[in-house]
Amino acid sequence: MSKAGSIDWLCVPRFDAPACFAKLLGTRAHGYWLLAPNTELRAIQRRYVPGTMVLETDFDTDNGSLRVTDFMLFDAAAGTANTNPQLTRIVTCTRGVVPVHMLIALRFDYGRSVPWVTRQADCIRAVAGPDCVRIYSSVPVHGENLHTAARFDLSEGQSASFTITHCSSHLEPSAPVPAEVALAITQKSWRSWSGRCAYTGDYREVVERSLLTLKALTFRPTGGIVAAPTTSLPEAIGGVRNWDYRVCWLRDAAITLYALLICGYTQEAAAWRNWLLRAVAGSPEQTQVLYGIAAERNTLEYELPWLPGYEGSRPVRVGNAASSQLQLDTFGELMDAMYQCRRSGVENLEGWALERAMLGHLEKIWRQPDHGIWEIRGEPRHFTHSKIMAWVAFDRAIRSVEQFKREGPVEKWRELREQIREDICQHGYSRELGRFTQSYDSHALDASLLLIPLVGFLPAEDPRVQSTISAIERELLIHDTFVQRYETRPELDALPPNEGAFLACSFWLVSIRVMQGRADEARALFERLLELQNDVGLLAEEYDVARGRLVGNFPQAFSHLALVDAAISLSELAQNPAEHRASNHSIGLGRT
Repeated sequence: MSKAGSIDWLCVPRFDAPACFAKLLGTRAHGYWLLAPNTELRAIQRRYVPGTMVLETDFDTDNGSLRVTDFMLFDAAAGTANTNPQLTRIVTCTRGVVPVHMLIALRFDYGRSVPWVTRQADCIRAVAGPDCVRIYSSVPVHGENLHTAARFDLSEGQSASFTITHCSSHLEPSAPVPAEVALAITQKSWRSWSGRCAYTGDYREVVERSLLTLKALTFRPTGGIVAAPTTSLPEAIGGVRNWDYRVCWLRDAAITLYALLICGYTQEAAAWRNWLLRAVAGSPEQTQVLYGIAAERNTLEYELPWLPGYEGSRPVRVGNAASSQLQLDTFGELMDAMYQCRRSGVENLEGWALERAMLGHLEKIWRQPDHGIWEIRGEPRHFTHSKIMAWVAFDRAIRSVEQFKREGPVEKWRELREQIREDICQHGYSRELGRFTQSYDSHALDASLLLIPLVGFLPAEDPRVQSTISAIERELLIHDTFVQRYETRPELDALPPNEGAFLACSFWLVSIRVMQGRADEARALFERLLELQNDVGLLAEEYDVARGRLVGNFPQAFSHLALVDAAISLSELAQNPAEHRASNHSIGLGRT
């Protein structure tokens, strides 16, 4: 929701459904929902109700003040039942007398379809094709230029409420939960969930907010966690690096499980693990790097030419073609995620057979070039990080045999692990430059090389690691805060250059500095990064240093997960960070 009180993006009934409000990527003609004072504003202030995802926006005017409370119904007692989505807005006058206006422009199919609107006994019904949205209001509404509108005055203490629900157009929906009842249920459910957080280290409030964001990005029926709820928010304003993140990446698995498990959310971790196992079930040769939120394999990418894009950033894309790429690091992330589950007692014995099959496939393909952690759309290369994560895959399998008595050809895995290590040190390390490189026998740097000690490939005190970290700080670090992924070059990724600084990389550097014994520098960097959060504590994927603004899809799950990981590194939970992290988990994320 914008600060002006307008909901400009909404996809129902799933994160990846066609938006019925798409003004975020277009204009008012593509759908929005405005609820705000109908007079000049003096100030606007927003916040989440502590421990919840209930948003409150205070509007201050010369004649009085309004508070708008926005929330999606969250009923923990309902479990994973696939109920109709319900979005409720309550407007309350907290001072004086304030005129209010409410405008809803429903436009289905990403703003392309104007629905047929009819008045029912208790609601307004809008239908287009398979979609049906019902609008319930506590004050009279009327049609106005293809909008549903209301204008009214509120005096101090008075409130009005509006609710929209979605269902398939051929079905009859259940009645909505009354607004005030829905608010009470939702606040109770969120507070109960956040109250389970076992994290007691430093920066608990921001860790809790990040975990709440992760929970809000979870599709409850399947346990799938989307990378972001948006598509095509640009990595550079006006650019073409605009991708659909309403899908689930295997690469997010390890760090997601680590954050959930260490913070006490074993049920959510088990649901995510089960989603992973369902997603990759089948032939190992057909493993994808990303899937739909119900583990769908078809994520066909196409463009929406009728939308002008966020601030003119075209094209607007739906789906993600990276699903067809070979990215070797995915196997390491998956094996590390399953290893973490064993360490925490969240086990699925059937998963081991699947893991062994994955390793058998990886044994055949690890020497191949791939598209790497950043999902380049240029020619495949032998990316150093990809090979390191292939090493991680066999390392975690060996640990599972040694520590948890799993059965497997451990001697062969040890030989493969050593072969991969030797290959990396021979081809992924430049003796001329004295550092690891982005890809074999190249001179380029890459922020993914920060992960070398974090996954346990080499210790942070290794001279080769130290020189690589120094080079990254010297060549990819801006203002001692913003770490760029790599130097964008058309010959590498087949796209125009320039993008924002990838925030997860900067949080990785926090953890690296902790491992190097540079705790004061790490804490100072972490606190500078916290200042980049928006007014309600959310982070996007990247940060545009020149414009001083967040860019990319929003809110970005992995930015928040990397924040949690860095906070853990700074806390008392990681008294021996190098041993704790390298033996416990890996972190990594790539995006096109």
